[in-house]
Amino acid sequence: MSGWKPGDPKRDTRSMVRVDQAGEFGATRIYAGQLAVLGDRSPAARAIAGMANQEARHRAFFDAMMARRSVRPTLLHPIWNVAGFALGAVTAALGPNAAMACTAAVETEIDKHYADQLVVLGDSDPELVEAIRDFQAEEVEHRETALAAGAENTPGYPLLSGLIRLGCKVAIATAKRI
Repeated sequence: MSGWKPGDPKRDTRSMVRVDQAGEFGATRIYAGQLAVLGDRSPAARAIAGMANQEARHRAFFDAMMARRSVRPTLLHPIWNVAGFALGAVTAALGPNAAMACTAAVETEIDKHYADQLVVLGDSDPELVEAIRDFQAEEVEHRETALAAGAENTPGYPLLSGLIRLGCKVAIATAKRI
């Protein structure tokens, strides 16, 4: 914690790595659920498959970092597995716009989450900071892609988006600790 002074935010990089890996795992499961319903032929499915590939790369990075830094995964991993897939499948079953609404909501929260982490980290962990910056840029790109693809045209979009964003906030908070 070089440069840390009393009153500064505590830099708990272990919980950051744990929650980031859990989030990237959850994202891969959401996209897997969406693709299981949408297939692979529609424009939405092709966009989702591209985003899923980026999320898989993010997850692989955090998996490796967890192993190098001896960070345990969240104990909620089995729940993220099922809940992520179910969220993806349900939103895709509502249609391509709803699948994109899910992406827009999740990525809005992940963008904020990564921005908060960057503030806390400062320059204390260059490897983690560089990865978060890179991944955050891709998450923002995912959100913009989803919005351009009609996410906001989903019936009940404000409610659906709000519920998914709340779920993300709860998932982030619990994965830091459990």
